[in-house]
Amino acid sequence: MTDLAGLTIVDLTRILSGPFCTMYFADMGAEVIKVEPPGGDDTRRWGPPFVKGESAYYLSVNRNKRSVVLDIKTPLGKEALKRLIRRADVVVENFRPGTLERLGFGFEVLRRINPQIILASISGFGQTGPYRDDPGYDLIAQGMGGIMSSTGQPGGPPTKVGFSVADIGAGMWAIIGILTALLNREKVGAQWIDVSLLDAVVSWQTYVAANFFATGEEPAPAGNVHPNIAPYQSFASKDGYFNLAVGNDELWRRFCEAVGRPEWIEDPRFCTNSRRVQNRQELVELLQPLFQSRTTAEWVGLFRSRRIPAGPIYRFSELYADPQVLARKMIRMFHHKKIGEFRTIGIPIHFLHQDGHGREIAPPPALGEHSRQILRGLGFSERDIEQMIAESARK
Repeated sequence: MTDLAGLTIVDLTRILSGPFCTMYFADMGAEVIKVEPPGGDDTRRWGPPFVKGESAYYLSVNRNKRSVVLDIKTPLGKEALKRLIRRADVVVENFRPGTLERLGFGFEVLRRINPQIILASISGFGQTGPYRDDPGYDLIAQGMGGIMSSTGQPGGPPTKVGFSVADIGAGMWAIIGILTALLNREKVGAQWIDVSLLDAVVSWQTYVAANFFATGEEPAPAGNVHPNIAPYQSFASKDGYFNLAVGNDELWRRFCEAVGRPEWIEDPRFCTNSRRVQNRQELVELLQPLFQSRTTAEWVGLFRSRRIPAGPIYRFSELYADPQVLARKMIRMFHHKKIGEFRTIGIPIHFLHQDGHGREIAPPPALGEHSRQILRGLGFSERDIEQMIAESARK
């Protein structure tokens, strides 16, 4: 089985970006020890919705982990964290820059404890730069990173993406950084990976940034239209909406034949992608009445039969019933001792020769569920364990 068994991650993160990052390693078989402060990860209390008292938000990014509660401001708590770090491969944290140092566990301290340790730090703006000390959240990064000025309908207000893409993106870049550091650890030893939400958003701009660099023109909200390709956008059908992506001139030829307009193939207004982009409005005015003559299912079925990229715009209830999503095992189940069976998002990486998707998913841990087990494994006496648990309970 392809997995990361034998790798130990000390997870000091909370909220979303860090827990999403560490969940990947847990999903792939690494031991992820979620070190929670007294009271636990903030998201344990984020709701509604709650499922039998458990936060749906927390449940979404903490499966396959173990939880230990430590007050690392106390001598015993500090000692416990040192022992965890000594045995770990990676430490992941998403405190505000400087917090880990103030707690006595900056990178130089970690490297003395474990010369091979990899520290991954996720923050709003990074460990350097004039905004280093500013608090950063997903909404702030989407606004400053250009997403909100280029998303939404023309003439509309600034619009964010419907879920926390800056947080998730930073978590994914941290995964890549950690895996790169692990690959090079024998050559370079300990490493400190610095990832920010703002950098993550900026890194995705690709052709949008290139268009700006080439022309100096500010990208503006264009709805669901692609600035460089036509027709490549959402259209209204007889009963809803669908997406159409005619990404090259060969697809355009097939498209024209499919919709019964072969004369458009050589029409000088539309015969090349550049011409279609230049005459987009005229093209859309011809297409929209045509598309409203049939249902979304009819159009999508026709285009798929001709191998023209098209798809419905799903609501979540439709998405999670789609046969492709189900076939790819993107919906999994875990059994939680308090709430019973609960659906969760699957793993989007498939190892086709040795696929690990069949492994059972462990539910997100209860707060401090594994404290005694983990602390015993670190060599603490029962007396010290009970003292640490009592100190954490008093907070």
